[in-house]
Amino acid sequence: MRKHLDDGFTLIELLIVVALIGIIAAIAIPGLLRARMAADEASAVSSLRATLSAEHAYMSSCGGGFYANSLTILGDPAPSGAAFISPDLSGSVSVVKSGYRVTLEEGSDAQAATRDGCNPSGTAPNLFSSYYATASPTSPGSSGSRWFFTNSLGTIYEAHTNAFTGITVGNAAPGAGAPLQ
Repeated sequence: MRKHLDDGFTLIELLIVVALIGIIAAIAIPGLLRARMAADEASAVSSLRATLSAEHAYMSSCGGGFYANSLTILGDPAPSGAAFISPDLSGSVSVVKSGYRVTLEEGSDAQAATRDGCNPSGTAPNLFSSYYATASPTSPGSSGSRWFFTNSLGTIYEAHTNAFTGITVGNAAPGAGAPLQ
């Protein structure tokens, strides 16, 4: 006679393993989603900082004291051969990067330039004395829970609602949100 071997796992053992995996996933997934949202928000702030640096470099070296009114102008190379901003931010007027829509426009209080800048897109109608830039989550609550705003003053502001809608001032504080610490 042969003995019958009990190879494998019982149904109860398999159910216990599946339940443990479910508990671990329930604990880990919200933390991973929060980490991704924090990374997206950090990327948005970094994009606005890069925009600030590019605008001030453009104004002092190429714009003759005036700022560009779009990201595409900052992406055009200057006579030195280098662009003022990276290609991932200069692809169009409004760029989606890491779950945020980054835009740059002239400030409502801006004066237009009377002369051209030094790069191909830097024509006088595209250069202004102030600008503002915003970063808005493409999916509020999942790609980010904060909105960001900056202008020619150089301070980045944050808000937990879309408080920057309609604010286009370039040479003053936006009157909404709080400075990013």
